[in-house]
Amino acid sequence: MGRLIVVSNRVDLPRDSGANSVGGLAAAMAAALRECNGIWFGWSGETTETYSGQLTMHRVGDVTLALVDLTEEDRQNYYNGYANKTLWPLFHDRTDLAAYERSFEEAYARVNKNFARALLPLIERDDLIWIQDYHLMPLARDLRALGVQNRIGFFLHIPWPARSHFLTLVHHADLVEALFSNDVIGFQTDESREAFQEYVLKEVDGARARGKTLSAFGRSIVTDTFPIGIDPDGFTEALSTEAGQAQLRRMQKGLADRRMILGVDRLDYSKGLEERFLAYEQFLADNPDQHEQVFLLQIATPSRGEVAAYQEIRARLDGISGRINGAFATVDWVPIRYVNRSHRRDELAAIYRLANVGLVTPLRDGMNLVAKEYVAAQDPADPGVLILSQFAGAAAQLREALIINPHSREQTSEAIRHALLMPKKERIQRWEGLIAGIRRDNVSVWRDNFLAALRPPPTKALPAEAAIDMALSS
Repeated sequence: MGRLIVVSNRVDLPRDSGANSVGGLAAAMAAALRECNGIWFGWSGETTETYSGQLTMHRVGDVTLALVDLTEEDRQNYYNGYANKTLWPLFHDRTDLAAYERSFEEAYARVNKNFARALLPLIERDDLIWIQDYHLMPLARDLRALGVQNRIGFFLHIPWPARSHFLTLVHHADLVEALFSNDVIGFQTDESREAFQEYVLKEVDGARARGKTLSAFGRSIVTDTFPIGIDPDGFTEALSTEAGQAQLRRMQKGLADRRMILGVDRLDYSKGLEERFLAYEQFLADNPDQHEQVFLLQIATPSRGEVAAYQEIRARLDGISGRINGAFATVDWVPIRYVNRSHRRDELAAIYRLANVGLVTPLRDGMNLVAKEYVAAQDPADPGVLILSQFAGAAAQLREALIINPHSREQTSEAIRHALLMPKKERIQRWEGLIAGIRRDNVSVWRDNFLAALRPPPTKALPAEAAIDMALSS
């Protein structure tokens, strides 16, 4: 069997073991490639005046990193444009924010073709190619056009939209046809897989064949559900590092005998941060006995700051948090601590450990690894409580969490109170169920299950008599 080639929009060079950000593709891919002696190919994060296709190669342990630069125009139109102004809002049920511009679509097609040409010389005959996420949906078709016959798989880390939403995309059928150049397409949840299947069956005259096979555009592909996991042991080990222990001591001093409710998210409208702040405001209004006893720490790492929708949500969150603090704060208590910067993985592990409540309330999310990392970081003897949105992909797995509808301020407020007052015995029982599932469905299982589906089916051995006849006739 050949190597594994992982292709993603962005390749982040690792700096040290603690610096990995919480969740996301980078941490998952590091675990997925560790034992595969593979290649990780993608954008370097750098831009140039003109595109050259020149690769920069790095070796990190057993993994080769192959990096290519983008032009500034393509960064704006492919990445900020089609990927994050068109596809991201559409796939997260925000058709009102989706921008459809021809220059965006043209750049998206151009970058995928450039990626295919740059990747081609690295591909050997028996390699498996595993394409990651919505930035690169046309890539398999572009590789096939260059003559690549290898097995190619695609995994979508975000939700697949409902058919009525997807139909608003200009040239939607062309994008799905490109996906049919893969051999396997993986989704986070059954809901996303079924939404994709519904589109194929009802909009492009597709057919459902045996098992999990779909046929359309003259090709047949396997579609299946592969919920992504984490490396729970590796994450908890980060807590024992020197930086993790130092953060733990700092946080313990800052708690001042108050209990902490924690949110950790990328700053994005899909994460339900406005609704979360308003629900916490409702909790403060409904529970005056909890004033000065708790606080909400919200870590919201800025991202895509050049996109107007992200600038607007940051401004709104600044206003809401300021209003809540102005209404409820006392001289020695601030009800919301709102932080807009990234934290090291080991620092986050310490913050998670001390949080009495993990508040993970996206409006729409493919999976949400923060929920799983919060559980992994807890003290087994005295764990915190996970409150989880029903619209996170993780909700299908983490049933022992307090599952809520993030659109309901009252329901979220009541869940916060329930979590804070929950007896230790119940907290331990819930945590034990959660951590058992997270260990069972870890990132290695995700990798192995997907690659098992992607590998070519074994060839059947000929019966002995047929083999002899074939040998004699040759």
